Amino acid sequence: MNRARISLYHLLRLSAERHGERPAFAQGETRASYAQLLTDVRRHAARLAAADIQPGDRVAVYAGKQYDTVAMMLAVNARGAILVPVNPQLKPAQLRHILADSGARLLVSTGARLSRLSEALDGLALQAWKLEALPDAMLDAAEPEATDNDPAAILYTSGSTGRPKGVVLSQRNLVSGADSVSAYLGLAEDDVILGILPLSFDAGFSQLSTALASAACYAPLDFLQPKEVPAFCERHGVTAITGVPPLWMQLMAADWPAETGARVRRFANTGGHMPGPLLDKLRLAFPQAKPYLMYGLTEAFRSTYLQPEDAADRPGSIGKAVPNADIRVLRPDGAECAPGEPGELVHRGAFVTLGYWNDPELTAHRFRPWQGPHSQIPRQEAAVWSGDIVYRDEEGYLYFVARGDDMIKTSGYRVSPTEVEEILFALPGVHEAAAYGVPHPMLGEAIAVSLHGAEGVAEAELLALCRERLPGYMVPQRLSFHAEPLPRNPNGKIDRKQLKQQFAGLFAASPTHIG
Repeated sequence: MNRARISLYHLLRLSAERHGERPAFAQGETRASYAQLLTDVRRHAARLAAADIQPGDRVAVYAGKQYDTVAMMLAVNARGAILVPVNPQLKPAQLRHILADSGARLLVSTGARLSRLSEALDGLALQAWKLEALPDAMLDAAEPEATDNDPAAILYTSGSTGRPKGVVLSQRNLVSGADSVSAYLGLAEDDVILGILPLSFDAGFSQLSTALASAACYAPLDFLQPKEVPAFCERHGVTAITGVPPLWMQLMAADWPAETGARVRRFANTGGHMPGPLLDKLRLAFPQAKPYLMYGLTEAFRSTYLQPEDAADRPGSIGKAVPNADIRVLRPDGAECAPGEPGELVHRGAFVTLGYWNDPELTAHRFRPWQGPHSQIPRQEAAVWSGDIVYRDEEGYLYFVARGDDMIKTSGYRVSPTEVEEILFALPGVHEAAAYGVPHPMLGEAIAVSLHGAEGVAEAELLALCRERLPGYMVPQRLSFHAEPLPRNPNGKIDRKQLKQQFAGLFAASPTHIG
């Protein structure tokens, strides 16, 4: 057997060879060993080959996280085709954009979904397949020649600044990322990884890929209600959970039995700042677990993490570079920032993706040639300019300030939304807080904050707390109170841009409180 670790399919083959009878997938009554998963992946790959799906062809998968979804995604990888995972929460018009932009030759979905997509698929030159188990006879398909620099997947970003853009990941990106994350998380073959984030989201796909790299069990759940999650974790013996802050806020509102929480060995956060009070709740719910506070971006997968032993002393930090990554904090002229000086996070290494699909101009802007210390050796290497603002302390620990386009420009100052939000999270009644800038005729932008779960907390109390702990230019000018959770983008993050658009005309009105 070829033992090269070129693709996710090769990771699966190695795990099946070494741990064939260990569980690879668990969801309700559906269970599969590594040997069974490999067999079913080969069946799906044979079907793709019979349909003349060639290496480099794009195959979109639009379905929930069921067993055949996972098997088909890995079969696309085995075939050398390019996987386009589509968030099942997206509407037909959004799906159509992704299919047209990617040039997908094949769409694979469930029968129920396909029956509702005739209008969205009209005029597109592609096949549409129903996702289903395949007969035992379909096993033989030649594996195409491949290198680890071949494109493997296109992940479409949420599109909060316009239509979604596809980020192209190589086989190397996926395998190196899986190896790096599984190593620093300490995953092993007896772990059960909760797959609660979408497979179309880089962190969600990582839950599957790290399971393959460590021969752990992937236990996916299509998240609906927070109360479902503890019962699912208890049933499947979940030991590892990764979430984004809004998801963690919802999960901490659920009832976690002591035995279930004690079984969790590690929890990880990505996709946004982890507020201190929320981290405290997670520690109580999962008393035996090591916390990993991570930062990443789709264009470079995973960039930094904070060691668990540092979480108590440095809860606001995103840590240092993950294994096999080089992280810099740079000024606009490319010079290194001094300790404490905010600058743009720039990522170099094995996780830097191939660029944006069908967008060479944006690719050239974000993915730039890297001139390292060995400049006398000519080589082609790109680093990704993240657009995120961070700073590094004297000991080299990184701290997230804001996305470049989330920074609030008010009264001549640049304000990080997280600085304002952190103050409001100190009040126990506040579940969610999102700060953002809205146009103001005198200030340039005024700071507005949307809150959820602040029942019983007086507006005056919130503003007094801000005035006590923040300089005057950082005190919010307007508060809005929301009975429902704040809006999310398809990856589950709070959608600040939607809030900014919703309240863009806020200062045409006079009230301080927006209900």
